[in-house]
Amino acid sequence: MPKLKTKSSAKKRFKLTASGKIKRKHAFKSHILTKKSTKRKRNLTQTGQVHKADESNIKLQLLLK
Repeated sequence: MPKLKTKSSAKKRFKLTASGKIKRKHAFKSHILTKKSTKRKRNLTQTGQVHKADESNIKLQLLLK
């Protein structure tokens, strides 16, 4: 049986933390930034965590489970 490949899109978008949780970046910060407030843009810069319901799906894509 051949080796399984990770989804390269998931590989680029998600990182694991030391405790095993999955880090992600916020969406809506790539363009059309003039109408967004400074506070909103600043908060979108920070990383977030993947929701518990989506974790198993992403771990499958990254072949961690």
